[in-house]
Amino acid sequence: MLKIAWSPEYAHPLPENHRFPMLKYELLPEQLLYEGTVTQENFFQPAPLADAVIERVHEPGYWRRLRQLELSPSEVRKTGFPLSRELVNREIIIMGGTVEAAAYALEFGMAMNIAGGTHHAFTDRGEGFCLLNDNALAAQSLLDEGKAQQVLIVDLDVHQGNGTAQIFAEEPRVFTFSMHGGNNYPLHKETSDLDVPLPDGIGDAAYLQLLHAHLPALFDRVAPDFVFFQCGVDVLATDKLGKLGLTHAGCKERDRLVLELCHQNRVPVVASMGGGYSTRIADIVEAHANTFRLAQQIFF
Repeated sequence: MLKIAWSPEYAHPLPENHRFPMLKYELLPEQLLYEGTVTQENFFQPAPLADAVIERVHEPGYWRRLRQLELSPSEVRKTGFPLSRELVNREIIIMGGTVEAAAYALEFGMAMNIAGGTHHAFTDRGEGFCLLNDNALAAQSLLDEGKAQQVLIVDLDVHQGNGTAQIFAEEPRVFTFSMHGGNNYPLHKETSDLDVPLPDGIGDAAYLQLLHAHLPALFDRVAPDFVFFQCGVDVLATDKLGKLGLTHAGCKERDRLVLELCHQNRVPVVASMGGGYSTRIADIVEAHANTFRLAQQIFF
């Protein structure tokens, strides 16, 4: 059964000026239920992640200051969100969602988080709407608990997974692959194990050709026994922040390639939704919904 992390807290603590792009956390589950892609049984409400698990990845001093709302004005500004107790609580529930989804993926082959993909969070700071790094926390938990030996993080959000790259820069058991807009945020890129910077305006054919050229070879080279897939839909041509030129069909084929490779290689995978900032909320929801539809088709 496809298990999906979702909680009402994903949407509600956010300030009003951030509400529009975050409406997807309310609308996406409703759409999936309405069309029959999932039922209520597919969803689980995650628990907040424990301090000890968070400190497997994030520096205890940073986590303490974040938890106690003691970040400096400069640190808060870099996150993009006004800091609040509700925001921190939301974050640790999202983190719990990806960690719990990893356990479900080991059982069922595939699991998902309606939120997550917070790849701009570093060991000691947050950036770009990310306070803690869910894929890094879940990957580290699997390694620490002996449930995975070699993790591949496939980050296909339009923005480089800079925080994830920094966290695992010295960890050979985690291979970080980021295919992203070369001229997009962040201005300063970290070094992933494999970075593929993309030119502005790249369309479906050229994008998919590049992905085909790199990803199957990574499965052979890295031989992962677990995959985390950051599947942001800010690669769409309609995205206000993306600068790329993918259609909905191209974005869906991107997801199909990743999920089919995981399925064919019998590698458990967790997908986290990442970014999406199209002008029409329907474009964001439809692109994300395609990922869930493919998960059901391929794995279940």
